[in-house]
Amino acid sequence: MKKRDGSTMVARMRTAPEPATDFSSAAVAELSEVFRRLLADVFALYVKTKNFHWHMSGAHFRDYHLLLDEQAEQLFDMTDEIAERARKIGGTTLHSIGDISRHQRLKDNNDEFVAAPDMLTELQADNRHLTRSLRAAHEACERHNDVATASLIETWIDETERRVWFLSEITRSD
Repeated sequence: MKKRDGSTMVARMRTAPEPATDFSSAAVAELSEVFRRLLADVFALYVKTKNFHWHMSGAHFRDYHLLLDEQAEQLFDMTDEIAERARKIGGTTLHSIGDISRHQRLKDNNDEFVAAPDMLTELQADNRHLTRSLRAAHEACERHNDVATASLIETWIDETERRVWFLSEITRSD
């Protein structure tokens, strides 16, 4: 191929990288799909948590605002680890906001106003759902002997259960 300036450009074929693991192509396909759905849910929960963080108001504003910021940061940290794990095994991951919306199972909240207690209750339910999704992902990892991802998921389950615990304690009516 010739560039506009007359020099020659080498055409490079883009091929999928060799996986750094010995998983079968079927295992890579299944795990990649599991990771895409999980990653989409974590991104959706991250955005919802930041949305509620930004729109928090009321008597406990500072405490809730800081709690949701901390929880959003934890979720955002998960996204890179999930995506990198998919790539490490030779799979692909999400490419765009549209890709996230096609794979997410958690519902967005586009309401103009949500009362603080409703925000916290919704986040609690979403984190419970994420815990179930993480357990299902762990089962897929066990089927394919993906101990590295299973180990990461165990940590994420613990973190997600902690978020549920904090949210449930502050929404409890005594």
